Amino acid sequence: MRFIHIADIHLGVEPDAGSAYSKSRPREIWNSLERICGICEEEGTDLLLIAGDLFHRQPLLRELKEVNACLGRMRKTQVALIIGNHDYLKPGSYYRSFSWAANIHPLLSEELECLELPKLSTAVYGMSYHSREITGRPYEGMGAPGRQKHEILMLHGGDEKHMPIDGKELSSLGYDYVALGHIHKPQEVIPGKAAYSGALEPIDKNDMGPHGYIAGELTDRGCQIRFVPAAAREYRPLEIRVTREMTGYQVKELLRSRIGELGKEHMYKARLVGFRDPEVLFDLSGFDVYGNLVELTDGTRPAYDFGKLEETNRENILGAFIREFQGAGEETTEYMALCEGVQALMETRRD
Repeated sequence: MRFIHIADIHLGVEPDAGSAYSKSRPREIWNSLERICGICEEEGTDLLLIAGDLFHRQPLLRELKEVNACLGRMRKTQVALIIGNHDYLKPGSYYRSFSWAANIHPLLSEELECLELPKLSTAVYGMSYHSREITGRPYEGMGAPGRQKHEILMLHGGDEKHMPIDGKELSSLGYDYVALGHIHKPQEVIPGKAAYSGALEPIDKNDMGPHGYIAGELTDRGCQIRFVPAAAREYRPLEIRVTREMTGYQVKELLRSRIGELGKEHMYKARLVGFRDPEVLFDLSGFDVYGNLVELTDGTRPAYDFGKLEETNRENILGAFIREFQGAGEETTEYMALCEGVQALMETRRD
């Protein structure tokens, strides 16, 4: 039995994607879900698991119709889904009354319920959020009852306010696979047995690295899973090392070159590091050459010749200040304080 596990799609979100991509990102996230449906069809996937937060907030009726049309067109794939904390089941939620296509099976109870798929020799167990938070572990002690050959558990959580996940407890329950949602970084909780697929697409600048889905297969030998990168874009860290000889223009060109090498389609959290000419101050507002910088910070330090400064200012407060930090290594907090203090005193002198 072959399956694909996704979670945290967050349809309707408007991610911080930089000026070049901010308008297109909401549509790209919808496109990613459509792409998953295409993969299921092409690969003959038996089961698609959606482990919560299909939407970023309460879905509109027209949005549910769109999702239903997308998932419902799959002829070979059954769909099991649970509702997460972002789009939880309010009393008037359209989730409660919506008529889904025959292949789509939402598990809407706030207690563990079972979906049996005899043609796949598979039972899927899951529960949905009826409020923003679940502080307990309602899956505790709810072992696999053995209704079908293959048994899968779906849960959405992983922190104190959203169904804390206990790996040892999950391991003791006896499910062939546990599909987890809520944590946006893909990771295995129990190797080969329980995993977060991560967000299908990164939706926040802290969602660093690759995103996609988990492809799995259940056989007589057990469960085999692998993470498949599939996101249209990634948030990537980028460090630009600056030297004393570099001007702002040269730093901007270096930034342009590095992003060109790494991929202009991605989004970057960039940081300038190293030592700059003390007379140079970088205007960061003009450094976003491709419109895909979601964060840019200047961590450079002025490259003062402290020995020469101390010698020429031996009789005043600047010289005394430098002597207080004499011998501090360049990577220490003391050295950072020295740089900041000297810069402040130099600015005072200019004034």
